[in-house]
Amino acid sequence: MDISVVIPVYGCRDCLYELYTRLTNTLKKITDDYEIILVNDACPQGSWEVIRDICDNDTKVLGINFSRNFGQHRAILAGLDICHGDAVVVMDCDLQDRPEHISKMYEKLKEGYDIVWARRVNRKDKGSVKFFSKLFYKLCNFFTDRDIDANLSNYSIAVRNVIKEQCKMREKCRDFSVFQQWLGFNAVYLDLESDERASGKSSYRFIKKLRLALEIVTSQSNRPLYLSVGFGFFFVIISVLIIIYYLINYFVFGDVIEGWTSLLISVYLIGGITMMFLGVIGLYIGKIFNETKNRPLYVIKESRNAGDTDGEQRDRS
Repeated sequence: MDISVVIPVYGCRDCLYELYTRLTNTLKKITDDYEIILVNDACPQGSWEVIRDICDNDTKVLGINFSRNFGQHRAILAGLDICHGDAVVVMDCDLQDRPEHISKMYEKLKEGYDIVWARRVNRKDKGSVKFFSKLFYKLCNFFTDRDIDANLSNYSIAVRNVIKEQCKMREKCRDFSVFQQWLGFNAVYLDLESDERASGKSSYRFIKKLRLALEIVTSQSNRPLYLSVGFGFFFVIISVLIIIYYLINYFVFGDVIEGWTSLLISVYLIGGITMMFLGVIGLYIGKIFNETKNRPLYVIKESRNAGDTDGEQRDRS
């Protein structure tokens, strides 16, 4: 298989036929040996009906239907687990990223790169969306010591070896771009025009982006642990200064409220130490708890043209 295209589907039922048409027209100009993998992440609009229809009319299209919503990045993983291409494209289904750009990205990949990332120029998103996107990546970059561009999406193409190594990463908290950049393969960025969403609205609201950022940070970096330690020590230092201040007041000026000083000192001191250690222990226990449950990362309800997906069960956990 020359090229695989993996697409998580959620909230864009109305543009799936157009996406399929533009994709096939583009891929046929490159090679006849390709596959398109559409992973339905329990879209509430009934996207599986459209995917099923497309698969029934074209055996080059593989359809996967999740039993419930597992999230965009797990849907991408499901596609990566079963794809066969020597070059693998990952893109969203909303047509913000033009399928026609695959030709340019594929040509760039053949220059010897392992990964080609599409970097959006002249983004058509609303100002608030751009702002929260930049805030999200700034937060991730600060805590993970990485330099992820806010103009990147999931739109990329990578060689088979990158995908093989990425599929070995089975953490519960996932982010496609963060994982791929962590691998350290030779990557290049290609500036490409983007369009407005052809259908639906983004499900990544501010709260969801914030929660995703916190999950990525706590699963990819130990910096919050060090910050919690530093925060605890800060309160310990404050308590020590308060102790010194009130001791001077007591012995030099004799000006102190009976009982209040010892109570305040105890609260600050014990509170600071407790915060320090609870922060460290709590984060570690939370992540250990999630990982040791060893539940599958996704559950496939049914599939089309994808062969025996039950044989991939070992890859889902």
